[in-house]
Parts: sequence; C-alpha cells; structure tokens
Amino acid sequence: MTLSTPSPTAAHGLFHIKAPSASAEIDGTEIESTVRDILGRVAREGDEAVRHYSQAFDGTAPERFEVSDAQKQEAVAALEPEALEDMQFAIEQVRRFAEAQRQTMLPLEIETLPGLHLGHRIIPIRRVGAYVPGGRYPLLSAPVMTIVPAVVAGCAEIVACLPPNAHPAMIAGCHLSGATRIFRIGGAQAIAAMAYGTDSVPAVDKIVGPGNAYVNEAKRQVFGRVGIDQLAGPSEIYVLADETGDARMIATDLLAQAEHDIRTRVGLITTSETLGRAVQAEVEAQLATLSTAAVAGAAWKTYGEIAVVPDEDAMVAYSDQIAAEHLQVHTRDAAAFAQRLSNYGSLFIGTKASVVYSDKCCGTNHTLPTMGAGRYTGGLWVGSYLKVATHQWLDDEGVAAVAPHAVRQSAREGLEGHRRAAALRLGLA
Repeated sequence: MTLSTPSPTAAHGLFHIKAPSASAEIDGTEIESTVRDILGRVAREGDEAVRHYSQAFDGTAPERFEVSDAQKQEAVAALEPEALEDMQFAIEQVRRFAEAQRQTMLPLEIETLPGLHLGHRIIPIRRVGAYVPGGRYPLLSAPVMTIVPAVVAGCAEIVACLPPNAHPAMIAGCHLSGATRIFRIGGAQAIAAMAYGTDSVPAVDKIVGPGNAYVNEAKRQVFGRVGIDQLAGPSEIYVLADETGDARMIATDLLAQAEHDIRTRVGLITTSETLGRAVQAEVEAQLATLSTAAVAGAAWKTYGEIAVVPDEDAMVAYSDQIAAEHLQVHTRDAAAFAQRLSNYGSLFIGTKASVVYSDKCCGTNHTLPTMGAGRYTGGLWVGSYLKVATHQWLDDEGVAAVAPHAVRQSAREGLEGHRRAAALRLGLA
C-alpha cells in the first residue's frame, strides 16, 4: 500500500501547507530474502540457529533463552515503586476494558427451522505468542497490551518473546501481565521460534504484537502455519480540526507520536488555513527544545502533513482515505463529528483525549492498524485471542427440511458423493 496523496476524488479543493516528501512504506525485497533464510534455518536447526542470529543481530545470545522464575522476581523487585504502581494501573485498566469487551461476545444457539439447530461457541486459542519489541525506548506498556487481553480471553499458555538486551523492566511487565513463559529472543528469529518450535520454545497457534520491518516480514511469511494479528507499519497520528483547534496542543500531540520513530506519519487535516500555519510554526518552535527532536524532527520533515480542506465533508473524506492509526478529533462538536468517521485504528474524541493515554494506560489497546489497514480491520483486542466456531445438529424434522435442497443442489453440481451423503439421511441413497 502506498502513502495516501492528495486526490480530487477524496477532497475537492484540498491543498497542502506541508506535504509528506516520501512514503513510509519501504522496499522489502532484501528484507524478504533475509527473513526467508532466517525462518528456514530456525525451522531446520532450532535453538542453534536462534543462538546464531541472536549473536549476529543483538550482539548477545543468552546461555538459556527462557527467563527463570528467579529472574522474573528479580525484575519485579528492581522496579521503582512508582514504576510498579504505573504498570499495575495500566494492567488493571486494560484488563477491565478487555473484560467488558469479552462480555459482548456470547455463545449462540438458534433453531432457524423446526429441527435445524445452529450455533457457535467462543473458544480461546490454546497457545499464543506475544512478541514484545525492544524498540528505541523501553516501552513498558507493550507487554501489557499484548498479554493482558490473552489472559482475559482464557488462553491456556501465553509465550512472550523480547530481545535479549531489552530493559529488565520489560521482563517484569511480561510477568506481571500474565505471560506463562518468557524468552529472551528478538527479531525474526523469535517469530520463527514461536512458529516452528525449538527444543526451548514451544510452537504457538497465533503470534501477536508489533515489531520492526524484519519482525513484520517474518509474521507475514509464517502466516498460515500460525495465525497473526496484523502487519504493523510505522506509527501514525492525524488530527482533524476546525478553526477552534489549539495550535500548541495539536503540535504537542503530533510530536509526541513522532518521537516513536523517524518513519512515523504525523498529520493535520483542517478547514482553517490559519490554524494549519500556526501548527506548522508551533511544531518548529517545539522541536527547538524537544529532547527527542532528532527522531521527531526527522519524522516531521519527511512524513509530516498539513492539509487544508474546504469543509467538513472533505475532512471526513480525506481522513477516511488515510485511515490513520490514531485519529484525534478537535472540532467544535467533536462527539457529533466523530460519528461521521469510519476508517481509523482508534479514535480520540475531543481535546481532553490524547493518544498518549491510550499508548500507556487508559485501557484501549495501542496495537492498531497502520498504512491504511483501518479501512478493513480494527486493532488488537480480546477477540483476537478467541475463535468463533460454529456447530449444527438436526432431528428428523430438520433433515426433512434441509436434505431435499442439498440433494438437488449436489446433483446439479455433479457431486455424487455429496448427493449420496445428503440422501442417506432421507433413506434415499
């Protein structure tokens, strides 16, 4: 998928105060080949290959990949009291929201015709793998977002993998969030280990969690053998604002997300040229004193966007075309305007709602669709760890109602085995 660009069909009359100068999508040819080699070698050689790639890519290969119980306790004990409090707060908020979501997923039994009983069950995935990225900074919320919903879903085993040089607090986060086993393995080799299994790492049924381009490509290549949640690209934030928008607040929120990575996509779509130019000036002013300006500034320079549109209809159209991962609404009546939006990862309604709250601790999940995927999917949630599996049962009355249709349709299709199976229950085979 390519970067969304100005389109007269999306928003007639749109013009840019600042346009992105490049697509955030990268050429994955070399990555694809490298990952294929990693997956193949791990599938053949198991732990030996994992150790080789850990040393090659992370500069270290632990003698024992799995984190021991003693190491988990040490990591928790090493947390500062406030850090522990903040992590527990985030865990509780994510848990409460996941539990509320789970309650909306109900088993079903219905008799659609006399004697024809259809239904479904909600079944937890038995063993899931959570990839926890090391990242540019120790993202202590990352294990919370991937592991806690799995606990709420009722998964029997939750395997967590994180880079061997990840901050020790990340181990504490995995443990406190509910991981049953934790491994110090990162990168594509971690995805391979969880997909194929090794002597140390059990093969899982589904892999979730964001990572770098190599992790993303590895998830793509193992999909089918295992399930995956989604393919995550660089982080994104867009703000929708009319003339009531606050330039300082908007600029602050854009830069807060931009400091994630130099490929972060950040943008403002507004009906006010005055506001757009004020935000541009405010971004530049804030970068002068921002400690993470080397990253945030690079993201803003390359991928930053300020688009001016003629009216709210055009704002909605252009926003839905982009389908941003994080979408903030700063309009006069934000709640009403939000109802008009369809394509996004997560929505932040009104000026008091900030992406940072969701990123860290308010309860909604921060693992969200990027690069336009919000057009067809939502983010990680408790339902990502559950299967909706259908069933049926019939009595004689149900067979009498269904079988004749199945017999005739099978015959028309030339599927004699099907016809016989349907007819048998009518005593006609």
